[in-house]
Amino acid sequence: MPPADTGASTVVVDASAPSSPVITSHAAAPAATERLEPGRPGYRKMSFALFAAGVAAFALLYSTQALLPAISASYGVSAGQASWTVSAATGALALCVLPLSALSERFGRRQMMTASLTVAVLVGMLVPFAPSIGWLIALRAIQGAALAGLPASAMAYLAEEVRPKALIAAIGLFVAGNSIGGMSGRILTGWVAQAWGWRAALAAVGLLAVACAVAFHFLIPKARNFTPGTLNPKALTKTVATHLGNPLLVRLYAIGALFMTVFGAVYTVIGYRLVDEPFSLPQGVIGSIFLVYLVGTVSSAAAGRLVARLGRRGALYLAVSTTTAGLLLSLADQLASVLLGLVLITAGFFAGHAVASSSVSRTATTGRAQASALYQSAYYLGSSAGGTLGAVAFHAGGWAATVALGLLAVLGVVSITLYGTRVARAERRALVPATR
Repeated sequence: MPPADTGASTVVVDASAPSSPVITSHAAAPAATERLEPGRPGYRKMSFALFAAGVAAFALLYSTQALLPAISASYGVSAGQASWTVSAATGALALCVLPLSALSERFGRRQMMTASLTVAVLVGMLVPFAPSIGWLIALRAIQGAALAGLPASAMAYLAEEVRPKALIAAIGLFVAGNSIGGMSGRILTGWVAQAWGWRAALAAVGLLAVACAVAFHFLIPKARNFTPGTLNPKALTKTVATHLGNPLLVRLYAIGALFMTVFGAVYTVIGYRLVDEPFSLPQGVIGSIFLVYLVGTVSSAAAGRLVARLGRRGALYLAVSTTTAGLLLSLADQLASVLLGLVLITAGFFAGHAVASSSVSRTATTGRAQASALYQSAYYLGSSAGGTLGAVAFHAGGWAATVALGLLAVLGVVSITLYGTRVARAERRALVPATR
């Protein structure tokens, strides 16, 4: 099981999977002997380049999340309005990830990653100067759309350029960059904002992203195994329709979206709760709360063992139970209880996300890249919905209303999993006469 990330979905790449239906290839790929592996020239540079790209991408994507109370105060807007600075970015990413992943099939993975980072970083340097909340939301939407070209392209680049035996380690380093970028961006903005204000905090993230983008540009090796082709929209549409017509894949997409709804709601609103009475925590300390994300790395890595012991649905039930316990515990007005609640919510979310996302790749027998892109779309749409609805709920009824929203989403996961269990049992019973 790949390690957890802080926003990007976990994608399992199968080097032996069928070629993408999005393109029509014009030439055979170069021999596998040209692929990268530890100890060969270029592997270390490639690893550092993609690590840097992951840090930049997810530091930028969630850069405003820890700053929402300060942004609300600066512009004089509600939590729901401020939450759109996060939701617009993740929503735009969700909408653009599939078409941009298709474009990378035509123009190249390296080119798509470079273009995505360049545009996102340039927009990131403008974000601190947004004169109004409307401008800030618009710039964040552009930034999210640009970043959509990175995750799927990076995974495809690794699958094409790295030897299969080294692929899992290479993907793990990229996902680690996602994790560190998402976490460090939130922590950095919290402490810089406490000293110099939220605009300076966003500028600091922008400068971090510039440094990472420059490192990526100079370190990333040229693609040696990419074969460009002609875009085939009909084939793409057919593949997407096939995936959306698969009931199991649709259930997995819904589970990913609902888990992310809980997570997006909690982490978008938690800053508002902790800055108010009875906690009254400073901005820097609130930013440091995101260190809890490290728990996700552990729970995601353990998800594979849970599936082996409990089965996929058993692991999902355990993830749901852990998340529910965390939501209920967070209702207490003691800081220790809130922090423990966040630990349980984070552990449950990442475990559930890891089970659902890895199951997508196992379920899709063709067009795995498109199946994973659809999961990412659902995942980030859940993030957008959770962030906005969670903030609206908090404005209307306080933290208890946000928790109620989370519990409703968890109930959705339980309902889908129970339905899947009944379907699986019915299919097994239907097969029994045929085997006699």
